[in-house]
Amino acid sequence: MLQRRQEFEVELLPLADVGEIARPLRFWERVLNAGAVRTTLILFALAIVWELYGLWLGIPILFPTLTETLRTFWQDLLNGSLPNRVFTSLRSLFIGYGIGILLAAVLTTFAVSSRLGTDLLRTLTAMFNPLPAIALLPLALIWFGLGIPSMVFVIVHSVLWAVALNTLTGFQGVPETLRMSGRSFGLRGIRYVLLVLVPAAFPAILAGLKIGWAFAWRTLIAAELVFGVSSRSGGLGWYIFEARAQLDTSRVFAGLLAVILIGLFVESVIFQSIERRTIRKWGMQR
Repeated sequence: MLQRRQEFEVELLPLADVGEIARPLRFWERVLNAGAVRTTLILFALAIVWELYGLWLGIPILFPTLTETLRTFWQDLLNGSLPNRVFTSLRSLFIGYGIGILLAAVLTTFAVSSRLGTDLLRTLTAMFNPLPAIALLPLALIWFGLGIPSMVFVIVHSVLWAVALNTLTGFQGVPETLRMSGRSFGLRGIRYVLLVLVPAAFPAILAGLKIGWAFAWRTLIAAELVFGVSSRSGGLGWYIFEARAQLDTSRVFAGLLAVILIGLFVESVIFQSIERRTIRKWGMQR
């Protein structure tokens, strides 16, 4: 037999007895909540450590100070030597990165359209993804000669498999309800991929683009360190190699600093801007 529950009433506490519910953030708390400020503080701390260690070691040919490196960096920036090398490297990088993304899109579209395409992409990825791109450079030099085409070939190899594998993984993680919704609207082929799969799998796609960019940048610098002269001027890797051959360690560090700054710019400005406008705006990532 069901019993009727007795009614009860909870008295609310006076607001003054509850305590502090919310308080405005202090100035330093608001400052530290900004990711750019935290990143700047970390870089500033690393710069201090670099400068102090260089002063303590006192051997510029082994480890120049940050001050000496920045002086060399600024001089080569003004005389045009460093910008020319950076432009040469970025030109090859953008060509190879773009071709790699395009080929990855084609392979992934074929993979999600048929079981044969999935098996083909998985087999090719298992074969070529573990193969270092720099190991293909001797073959690239035989096939394409000493120049930009050889650099582009190894960059495409380093980008293609990372982007394709992450994209395929993202597509396979799309919920079945979204797939059924797309099919119910009559979406097929490329429209189905662009309107349903790509938005749902974009976090994995963006992760693949980041990995592909990192692989491409590292591969390019490594290739230029070995066979970097192309179109009558070497890239940033060749700039570092020439400085090493002349025992100009501060210029070597200036070249490495340029590599780091470009990487920080791409990661902190370009990719984070894409994240803010897409997956964070869509609520897919905190």
